[in-house]
Amino acid sequence: MAFSPSLKRKLISAAGAGAIGIATLFLGGKDGVEGRKYEAYKDVAGVWTVCDGHTGKDIVIGKAYTDTECDRLLWKDLQPVKRSVDAQVKVPLNEYQRAALYSFAYNVGTGAFSKSTMLKKLNAGDQVGACEEMRRWVYAGGVKWKGLQNRREMERSMCLAAGADDI
Repeated sequence: MAFSPSLKRKLISAAGAGAIGIATLFLGGKDGVEGRKYEAYKDVAGVWTVCDGHTGKDIVIGKAYTDTECDRLLWKDLQPVKRSVDAQVKVPLNEYQRAALYSFAYNVGTGAFSKSTMLKKLNAGDQVGACEEMRRWVYAGGVKWKGLQNRREMERSMCLAAGADDI
């Protein structure tokens, strides 16, 4: 799946904001890959979720969240993901590649990322092979999901990007 023109423009303009800024734009808001939802819902795995993929015991069922609340939750949720990914990746990456890993780890969890073949390949210097591993992570609850396939294709494109012209 290709990036929407609106999301692509935002990602290119975010290059100066660094990987965390790119990941925030990629994941958040109406154009984000997560697809912002203002009221809590159960995701495909049955987990209560709100906004841009936020999960946790702090979700208030039936509450209508605001954009400001969703932005804050995403920013807060991405900080430990960033720290974990940055600590585990031992090879140099550009900001788009790093943002792709933040998005991936945000979705699958940092524990799964830390044990992944993707990380092993990346740290062994096989960046292309590592990015291709994203295509394997398209299942939730044992079922292959089109939404996850689309997301992984976009993350893979960012992971393989040498720069803004490649997304």
